[in-house]
Amino acid sequence: MPVGSHDDGDGCAGSGSGSGSDGYLLQTSYATGGDDGCIADARRHATIFLQGARNGRYAVVSARVMDLTQLVVSELVTNACKYAPGPVLLELGLTPQTVEVVVWDSDPTVPEARVADPGRIGQHGLEIVKAVAQDLEIRTEPVGKRVTARIALSDTPVSDTPVSDTLTSGTPTNGTTA
Repeated sequence: MPVGSHDDGDGCAGSGSGSGSDGYLLQTSYATGGDDGCIADARRHATIFLQGARNGRYAVVSARVMDLTQLVVSELVTNACKYAPGPVLLELGLTPQTVEVVVWDSDPTVPEARVADPGRIGQHGLEIVKAVAQDLEIRTEPVGKRVTARIALSDTPVSDTPVSDTLTSGTPTNGTTA
């Protein structure tokens, strides 16, 4: 499949393959207006992307990785649609070791995971993403922010991998912001 835009009716803004300077074996992006149904659409695009990676033999994508990617997409897109006005951009990338889920929105406010509280209803999304992702990075942009979660392709769960949060533009720090 050539790098760049395509018009195959799936609504993805672009898709490509090859190993470019970003290190992706395969990548795609999907823009949504943040309207009703955008979260389900984002999950569907993630599924199509990973099925394409599996069918194109770019990577072995287990059921666990498929489920975790859908969960991360759902949580990050939900947060973007709920707290940021306007469009949301979902980017998916496949490296030899990870699935990278990137969500951009227009709100520059850096989200913080709250201290775990089983009695709290809602606002557990970032906690969930931190628990299942190999790495989490949050970068402010000139407009809005970009949240990147990396999910290991290996079915061996990663338990003590440090989470990397970027609290200011271009300044990554290790640790969490609870």
